[in-house]
Amino acid sequence: QVKLIESGGRLVQTGGSLRLSCIASGPSFGNYVMAWFRQAPGKEREIVSFINGNSESIFYARFVKRRFTIARDNDKSAMYLQMNSLNPEDTAVYYCAAGPNEGVFVKDFSYWGQGTQVTVSS
Repeated sequence: QVKLIESGGRLVQTGGSLRLSCIASGPSFGNYVMAWFRQAPGKEREIVSFINGNSESIFYARFVKRRFTIARDNDKSAMYLQMNSLNPEDTAVYYCAAGPNEGVFVKDFSYWGQGTQVTVSS
């Protein structure tokens, strides 16, 4: 069982930056593929990025366009998402997720945090 807690979401202006954090509790954090998803109002939850256990395999959704950077620190059981050049289309609840294998779909991940709200004002 893995418990995930996100933090770092807030209101930011267009062009601004945020760093989201996800802290995990439970065994074998390094064995999990970790991911960030987001869900905007009225839309389905979508993948933002994932990172495998040793950080050698990283995926970004097309809309990221080199603006975001995912990272993890297995010693701290933590994962991060540095988001730069934010725009209003990035407004969403951002979720941390953990799963056994790489994937881009919600069903690929077994454990989820409660989410953190990111709002980008124009």
